Amino acid sequence: MRADLLGDSVDGVDEVLRAVDGFDEVLVAGLLRPQPAQAEGLAALAVAVAGSPLAARVAEAAEKTAAGAAGEDHFVALAAARTALLGSVHDALVQRVEEAVGRARAEEAATPAGGSAHAVNLHAAARSWLCDLARAGWQGIDHELVGGAAPVVSAMLPDPALRRLATLLDGFAAELAACCPGATLERVPVRRWADLWSRAMLLTVPGAVSAPAVTEVSGRLLPLGVDVQEHATAVQAQVHAVLEPADGGTPRLVRASVSAPKPDTVVGAGLWQSLRPRMALLAAVSEGRAMDLDAMPMTGAGDLLWDDARAGAGEPAEAFATARVALPAAVAFATAPLDRHPAGIAVPVLLEGYAVEEDEGRTVFRVAGLRLPVDTDRMPAAGPLTPEAVTASGACVGLLRWDAGEFLLQPLAVERTVRKKTVAVHAGAWAGGTADKAGVRAEKAATDAVKVLRERAGKLLRK
Repeated sequence: MRADLLGDSVDGVDEVLRAVDGFDEVLVAGLLRPQPAQAEGLAALAVAVAGSPLAARVAEAAEKTAAGAAGEDHFVALAAARTALLGSVHDALVQRVEEAVGRARAEEAATPAGGSAHAVNLHAAARSWLCDLARAGWQGIDHELVGGAAPVVSAMLPDPALRRLATLLDGFAAELAACCPGATLERVPVRRWADLWSRAMLLTVPGAVSAPAVTEVSGRLLPLGVDVQEHATAVQAQVHAVLEPADGGTPRLVRASVSAPKPDTVVGAGLWQSLRPRMALLAAVSEGRAMDLDAMPMTGAGDLLWDDARAGAGEPAEAFATARVALPAAVAFATAPLDRHPAGIAVPVLLEGYAVEEDEGRTVFRVAGLRLPVDTDRMPAAGPLTPEAVTASGACVGLLRWDAGEFLLQPLAVERTVRKKTVAVHAGAWAGGTADKAGVRAEKAATDAVKVLRERAGKLLRK
């Protein structure tokens, strides 16, 4: 890997992010009565997309908004411009990563035509609430305003076609409610709330997101590692893997995800108890095995729509062997348009022969002259992979990410030497169950916690 390329700046990225940051600051104070500084931020956003098909609509939206006369269509245009700019940053950074790892770039997937208008009234209600948020600004939110999302979410949730937007609105409203009143906030998560607002705004446009094109694939699935994403009331495990097609075609980088709701008291190894029954692939990850797929549905972005009935346990397949042999030839799928965001970059890589350093309390890998920060905070507590194991490692399979202006490495597994033997430690080693003493203790503690919760829930229901 040409790690030195990851340390070089990417042309245009800083300028685009400054335009995005300027618009994000506009949303802090709100757009009911825009001030001159906000007008400047809006104008900068319009200038940034001046050479794109969005130019005329965004210029009009910026002018109307600066005058305090913006309508819903104008707010949609501004959200589209912001999303397009971050998408361009995503594409530039991904191209740099592909140059660094020497991996071929997949052709753009055909974008399916937008679906027909569906539940237009609910989309309009959600869009109206989001526009009210933009006018009030993050410093102007209160419980009455934020609570306006509740009836919209309740009406959307029963419809599977609207559940994606409903879940986003529900989580966004919950974050805002926890910070009310906005006038007392000492620190505003400016980028995050602008991300959520703009994504939700675009999802309210009927037909903006249609069902993804799905094909069926067969072949051998070779897991690389598991990325666990945890929220207080939900958890997701995303398995990154290489698919070797049965027809002998080019190996592809794919993902398989499973999600489950959970109470906020279930943490650590207890997360697997919620996820394990839903996807047999987790057991294969723990056992170091491949999976044989037969007509498994897959989206054009490389996400497997997992069905246990279409998968069977295969031969042993160690993740580091996969990373050394199959990963270099694997090709990634193109990212869906609305998913193009720098925060979504997660490219599987193998690093070897690095030196481990400590820099102001964080671990850094020095490889080929580059000091690559290691994001140990992303490693789940639901596994044996620890910062100490990373520090003692000599090889690492991880996800290359980008955050706060630099590339980071999120470890999925490491190799370290123990008593003159090379031992692999995986973040997802406990996914399918474990005989490891620490894992068994953690599982038991989680089981006891779940049992208590069920007993309490039963008592409440009986009352």
